Amino acid sequence: MPTVKEILETMDYGPAPESASEVMAWLKDRGDFGHFIDGGFTKPGDGFATENPATGEVLAKVTQGSPEDVEAAVKAARKAAPKWAGLSGHERAKYLYAIARHLQKRARFLAVLETLDNGKPIRESRDIDIPLAIRHFYHHAGWAELVAEEFPNHAPHGVCGQIIPWNFPLLMLAWKVAPALAAGNTVVLKPAEYTPLTALAFAEICAEIGLPKGVVNIVTGDGATGAALVEAEVDKIAFTGSTEVGRIIRRATAGTAKALTLELGGKSPFIVFPDADLDAAVEGVVDAIWFNQGQVCCAGSRILVSEAVAQEFTARLTARLHKLRVGDPLDKCTDMGAIVHPTQLARIRDLVSQGEAAGATLVQPETQLPVKGSFFAPGLLTGAEPANPASVEEIFGPVATLTTFRTPSEAVQLANTTRYGLSASIWSENVTLAMDVAAQVKAGVVWINCTNQFDAGAGFGGMRESGFGREGGREGMLAYLKPPEPKAKPEAKTPDFAAQPSPDTPSAATIDRTPKLYIGGKQARPDSGQSYTIAVKGRELGLAPLGSRKDIRNAVEAAHKAGGWGKQTGHNRAQVLYYIAENLAARAEEFAARLKEAGHDPKEAEATVQRAFYYAAWADKLDGAVKSTQSAKITVAMNEPWGVMGIACPDAAPLLGFASLVLPAIAMGNRVIAVPAQSMPLMATDLYQVFETSDLPGGVVNIVTGPRDELAKTLAQHDDVAAMWYCGGPEGRAMVEAESAGNLKATWVMENRDWAQAQGRAFLTRATQIKTIWVPYGE
Repeated sequence: MPTVKEILETMDYGPAPESASEVMAWLKDRGDFGHFIDGGFTKPGDGFATENPATGEVLAKVTQGSPEDVEAAVKAARKAAPKWAGLSGHERAKYLYAIARHLQKRARFLAVLETLDNGKPIRESRDIDIPLAIRHFYHHAGWAELVAEEFPNHAPHGVCGQIIPWNFPLLMLAWKVAPALAAGNTVVLKPAEYTPLTALAFAEICAEIGLPKGVVNIVTGDGATGAALVEAEVDKIAFTGSTEVGRIIRRATAGTAKALTLELGGKSPFIVFPDADLDAAVEGVVDAIWFNQGQVCCAGSRILVSEAVAQEFTARLTARLHKLRVGDPLDKCTDMGAIVHPTQLARIRDLVSQGEAAGATLVQPETQLPVKGSFFAPGLLTGAEPANPASVEEIFGPVATLTTFRTPSEAVQLANTTRYGLSASIWSENVTLAMDVAAQVKAGVVWINCTNQFDAGAGFGGMRESGFGREGGREGMLAYLKPPEPKAKPEAKTPDFAAQPSPDTPSAATIDRTPKLYIGGKQARPDSGQSYTIAVKGRELGLAPLGSRKDIRNAVEAAHKAGGWGKQTGHNRAQVLYYIAENLAARAEEFAARLKEAGHDPKEAEATVQRAFYYAAWADKLDGAVKSTQSAKITVAMNEPWGVMGIACPDAAPLLGFASLVLPAIAMGNRVIAVPAQSMPLMATDLYQVFETSDLPGGVVNIVTGPRDELAKTLAQHDDVAAMWYCGGPEGRAMVEAESAGNLKATWVMENRDWAQAQGRAFLTRATQIKTIWVPYGE
C-alpha cells in the first residue's frame, strides 16, 4: 500500500465517479421526447438519437422539428405574448425567481444530465455551467422587477426565436431565455442537435412552476429546424454559433425588420508579457483552452508569449499539459472529458493535421485515451506562424498555437491579426501595460490576469466577425427591448439623375463654382471625372460630383489613417464640435438662403447649429459602468467607437439629416464616410468648408456624393467598414443588411423621420460598442 508521501509525489487519484442512476432512470421513464409547445410535450415523432459522447451509448431519442412544428410553436408564443407582456414586472419576476429556485433544487441532476449529453467533466457542469445558469435567472428576475423603471417607454419585441449551441447547452439557454422573459417577450428555442436534453428538462421545470402556456416553447432538431425558425414569423432572432451560419442568418433576416443578435466564433489571443506571473499564466492557459475540451467560442486558442520568457513558459506549460487527466467525464478527478460528437472530433483532427503540415509541431502528452468515445488529448502547436491554418481557423478543440513576440506593439498586432474579435486575455504585473493593451486589442471582452470569467451582470459579445449585440447586464436586457420609435415620415422622392460631361456655361457675371468630394480633409475630384445635375422643380441649381467605388475606397483609407480621433479625450472632441457650431452659426444665413433656394426649410440651418452644440455636450458624457459581478474582479463596461462607419443620409432635410447622423458618430470617436442627400448634396459640400476651418482632423469626416444606394452598397460590402447606418426606402434597407454579412458589420437602417426631433442617447449608443474588461480586485 503506498504511503501518504508517495501519493503526494505521484498525485495518483482513485476513481471518484458521480452516480448517473437518477438521470438514467429519468431518461428511461420519459422514453422518446416530443417538442415542448404551448405548455406541454407533443407526441414524439421521427427523429434522431442523442448519445453519450464518452461511450457512444444512446441516451434518448428526440423529434426532428419540421417547419410545421416551428409554426405551431410560434403561434403558441404569439398567442401568449400579449398577456405575458401585459403582466407587471413584479409578476414576471416571480416566475423567473421560481425557475431559478427549481434549477437550484435540481442542480446535481442537471449537472449529471449535462455531462452525459455533452461529455464535459462533471466538475465543470457542477461548479460552472449550472450555477451560472441559475445566476442568470436570479439576475433577470431583478431586471423584470425594474424594467419599467429602468427602461421607460421600451417595449418587448414580441416573439423571440433563439438558437443555441452544444458547448454550454443549459447555460446558453439561460443567457437567452432569462432576459427575453424578463423583458416581456415569449420564446421559441431550438437547442443544439447534439445536446437537447437539459433544454427538455428545463421545459419540465417551466411546466412545474406554472409558467403560462406558450411563453416558452422548445423545438428540437438539426440545422433545418433552425433555418425554419429563422424564416418563421418571429420578431427577433438570437443566435450563438459559427460565423458561417451567422452570415446566412444575417442575409435571411435582411429587410424583414427582425431584430438580430449574433454571438459567433472566435480565435482569441492569450498574451503573456515578460513580467507576468508565469505559474498563474500557465493555469490561465488550462482554463483558456483545455476547459470544456477547448469547445469554447472565447477559448484562448492563440498563445502569444514574449521571447524573453518563451522558453521558460513553454517548459512550464508543457509540464502542466502532461499532468492533465483525460477520461470518464463523470469522474470528479477528470480534467478533460469527451469531444461532443465524432463529427467534431474529425474536424479537430483535420485542422491539427493542417497545422502540422504547415510547419507547426504538436506537443501532446502520451495519454492513454479511453477505447470508447470521442476523446482527444490536450495539445499545443509550437512554431505556428500567423498564417498557419491552425492559427487562423477556429479549431474548437483542446489545441492552442504558441507564437512569440518581442514588443508590446508586436503583441497587439499579432492579437488583432484575425477576422474575429470575441475576447482576449492579457497577463502582466504591470497594470499600465495591461490596460494599454486592453484598449488596443479588438475584442468585446478582455480579461486581465484571468480568463473565461462570466457573470449575468456583465455583457458578453464580440466585435468584427465574432458578431454583434451583447448578452448579460444592462446591455443584454436592451437587446430584448424596443426603444420608442419615432413616427416615420414619407421619404422625399429621390430623383433619377444622369451624369453630365461638363457643367452648363456659367453666366459671365459669375465665377463658376465646382463642388468636389471631401476625402482625407481635402477637396477631391471624383475618380469618374463626371458630375450630375441637381435640380428642383425643373430648375437646375448646379452640378455635384459623381462618386464611385474608387472614391469610397479612398475615403475608407483616409478614415483609417485618422485613427487618432478615437484616442482623443471626449473633451477634445467636444471642443471641435463646438467650433463647428461656432463657424456654422457665422454662416447660418447663407445656409438658410441656400436651403430656401433648394425648396427646404431654412430653419434647418439654425437647427444644425443646435445639433452640433448638443453632441458637443454629449462627447464627454456617455459614461461606461462598473458592473456588479460575483467574482473578486472590477468588471468595467467601456463605450468604444466602432472605428470607421458608413452613413447614407436621407433626401429629406439635406443639412439637418446629414448633421443628425454624422455628428453623434464623430462625437463618440468614429470616423465617417458619409453619402449626403442624393437630391441635394450641395448642402454637405458647403459644410466641408466649415469642417476645414474648425480643426476637424482630415479623414474624420469624408463626403462622397452620388447615387445613394449604389454607394451605400459599396460601403456595406467593404470589409474595412465596421458599422453602417442607412436612411431610405425598404429595398435599400434590405440591401444594406444583406450586403453587410461579408464582415458582419453592425447596421442601423431607418425610415425617414422628423429630423428636427432626431437626437438623443439612442444615436450615441448606436455609435458605440461595449468592451467588457475584467481586472482582479482584492485578494
